[in-house]
Amino acid sequence: MKLLLISDTHLPVRAKKLPEQVWEAVDDADVVIHAGDWVSVELLDELTERADRLIGCWGNNDGPELRRRLPEIARETLDGLRVAVVHETGGKQGRELRCEKAFPDVDLLVFGHSHIPWDTTSPRGLRLLNPGSPTDRRRQPYCTYQTATITSGRLENVALHNL
Repeated sequence: MKLLLISDTHLPVRAKKLPEQVWEAVDDADVVIHAGDWVSVELLDELTERADRLIGCWGNNDGPELRRRLPEIARETLDGLRVAVVHETGGKQGRELRCEKAFPDVDLLVFGHSHIPWDTTSPRGLRLLNPGSPTDRRRQPYCTYQTATITSGRLENVALHNL
């Protein structure tokens, strides 16, 4: 199962549209995960229509319509892997232990908010991924997104892509 992870798209504030490379990744993915701060309801509609499967949550910059249509925390089991998607996890200091406690029944936590790519594993084995932003690099050298695969309940081939 091929995954595409994106977050913090902030359309049309930070960019007018997603980069073509991201749309190509959408077309290649079995599941697209968006960790909040869409800003545009139109992007939700477009991804819902174009993606084979879409999992997403709302972020702090998302208005009432996005909050009505999306959960604060999305939870799914994908090929045996228990996944949660949330926008904010708090500061980087102590993140792994804090998220272990908050998500005891999860194998993979996808989050956003900081626009800073993140890939760590907690002491009990919770994988934490933040794909950064494909449209707003902030203090990062590149705009980014992540891809990964799930095979028989195992997360594999996690890759960060620079735009």
